[in-house]
Amino acid sequence: VPQLGPQLPSRLTQQPWHLLYSTGRDGFSLRTLYRSGARPDSPALLLVRDTEAQAFGAFSASAIRSSSGFYGTGETFLFSFCPELKVFRWTGRNDFFVKGDVNLLMVGGGSGRFGLWLDRDLHHGGSQPCETFDNETLSHREDFCIQNLEMWGLA
Repeated sequence: VPQLGPQLPSRLTQQPWHLLYSTGRDGFSLRTLYRSGARPDSPALLLVRDTEAQAFGAFSASAIRSSSGFYGTGETFLFSFCPELKVFRWTGRNDFFVKGDVNLLMVGGGSGRFGLWLDRDLHHGGSQPCETFDNETLSHREDFCIQNLEMWGLA
């Protein structure tokens, strides 16, 4: 979280963050992640570590929630620590920022590809280059297994 601080919108850099959800504490469940979300107007930071020890994730200016369509703003971004921090910001080509339902959470999209997706059990996920962020694959593999996941929100 400290390394990502300078990448966040300036209005959030001095705000205290706290852990809203952790697979180690709360179990592996997308429904539980949605229930653990902060206030609707609170941003969220998703941090993923896969079973190959790669760390990556997404920042959303909006709370992570279940939705019928895509939501979010151009402040949304993807990032990877592979091996140093790389940030992938909005390209302006589409507004497929975040979409979540009971089966899948997606961040970024276009042409049937998602910058980051997580399954309902938070055991599997994927990352592909997508039009929203023009990102690299965040993990070593397009499909990965999740070792742990955290969601942080403003205190």
